[in-house]
Amino acid sequence: MHLKILFHPNREDIELTSVLYALSDPIRLSIVVAIVKHGERACGHFEFPVVKSTMTHHFRTLREAGVLNVRKQGTQHLLTLRDEDLNLRFPGLLAAIIQPATL
Repeated sequence: MHLKILFHPNREDIELTSVLYALSDPIRLSIVVAIVKHGERACGHFEFPVVKSTMTHHFRTLREAGVLNVRKQGTQHLLTLRDEDLNLRFPGLLAAIIQPATL
């Protein structure tokens, strides 16, 4: 059985341009806002009018930018926000981006 390791950048390797790019897409921003509001979510709980492969791309973009942590539990992929890492790396950035989106 082949177990795929998901790449997550170390805190010090998270780049501002990658975070801003990841959050510039309306669907990706909506994913992050939902996690802020509801806490950890499984990939399958998000319903957007796009195909599964597109959602996979959005989750991967957020994970590789250092915005989300993805952990496997059985067959599910659970998503959490790396808010502590982001706030230590770029103080106030996440709140500045998320707050207008939650109004």
